Amino acid sequence: MKYLTIDRQLFIKNRTLFNAKIKGNDLAIFNANDIMPTNADGTMPFRQNNDLFWLSGVDQEESVLVLFPNHPDENMREVLFLKETNEHIAIWEGAKLTKEGAYNTSGIKTVFWLSELEGKLNDLISKADGVYLNKNIHSRSASEVQTRDDRFRLMIESKFSTTEIKEVAPIMHELRAIKSDTEIALMQNACNITEKGLRRILPFIKPGVMEYEIEAELMHEFLRNRSNGFAYQPIIGSGIDSCVLHYIENNKACKDGDILLMDFGAEYANYASDLTRTIPVNGKFSKRQKSVYNSVLHVMKEATKMLAPGTKFKEYNAEIGRIMELELIKLGLLDKHDVQKQDPKNPLFKRYFMHGTSHYLGLDVHDVGSMDWPMQEGMVFTCEPGIYILEEELGIRLENDILVTANGPDDLMKNIPIEIEEIEGLMNN
Repeated sequence: MKYLTIDRQLFIKNRTLFNAKIKGNDLAIFNANDIMPTNADGTMPFRQNNDLFWLSGVDQEESVLVLFPNHPDENMREVLFLKETNEHIAIWEGAKLTKEGAYNTSGIKTVFWLSELEGKLNDLISKADGVYLNKNIHSRSASEVQTRDDRFRLMIESKFSTTEIKEVAPIMHELRAIKSDTEIALMQNACNITEKGLRRILPFIKPGVMEYEIEAELMHEFLRNRSNGFAYQPIIGSGIDSCVLHYIENNKACKDGDILLMDFGAEYANYASDLTRTIPVNGKFSKRQKSVYNSVLHVMKEATKMLAPGTKFKEYNAEIGRIMELELIKLGLLDKHDVQKQDPKNPLFKRYFMHGTSHYLGLDVHDVGSMDWPMQEGMVFTCEPGIYILEEELGIRLENDILVTANGPDDLMKNIPIEIEEIEGLMNN
């Protein structure tokens, strides 16, 4: 991995938190993600299952983690199964984790090779009352791909038909939603790398520059700072495509007078950052661009203040909608009388601001956690209001990553330029 070694105490503490949630004589099993094929003998880059990583720090394919907090033999309460290195694998793929290396990474003392899984699993499950299995239970999940966890579940249901199967996702969502100090430091590093990327491209952007050239400059900066690259597919949309929420083609020339919306973030140690900045291609905001920009920035600043312990998302979103309405009226996009008569279930501001303002951030870009929970200290959210005026080919969104603390919101991107004067100054320096 490109990232620096993470102190195994993080994963030891995470397992302690998880094990405290397992009641009675149950065990939990976590599988690594698949290595996904392309065609012929090609494969996509491997990305570890985030739950397994959070609990172990193991970033290797074909790994299995078993947690059995109340097993009578304390040596079997935390068990890792790993792919064993041989001479062939070492030559063709590079050496895999040794048992000692796995312990140094995770703090787990009991490590077996994957070839021993079937026999050990039979013994472990025979001593358990129930088995917690993993599944991608996420409000925005729409994948139809059968995962390693899915196939493992089918095997358990067939082979151990009398064993009660329980869902581990609710526990993991609750635990992962609250970031530890170590996790926050890793996310801060991801944000710092993202800042370096933005500062690199601002003086680079000129009329005639291709959107993909900007993407390339960002990737260069990310990789040279130990990031694996983008935390998600970057959005580099100029002109009318600044109004396309998930524009990812990034294949046009940036034109003089256009606005350029850039939504990107570096990943570091599997943790995501998520930034949006909107800039003038020619380095100078027009009067209209400046007005819309300042409205979005105002909404963002007001929304950030509300990211505090105890805030409920329903109330948060309602207040942001009210603030946005006032800004849209000021910009001449909404009529105050029409707003007064609007259907509360279909507010008029949605015509120009049609997405949510915040989502959880962590190992996943849209990280696990419920919008029904009040905000808590240690949660990290994006704050990303936007105004999209299709008829003017003008879309402006701004986004920073915010840590909820007892002392108020902590902006992990507070050092990243966002004021108009800063942006113009860096572009014309």
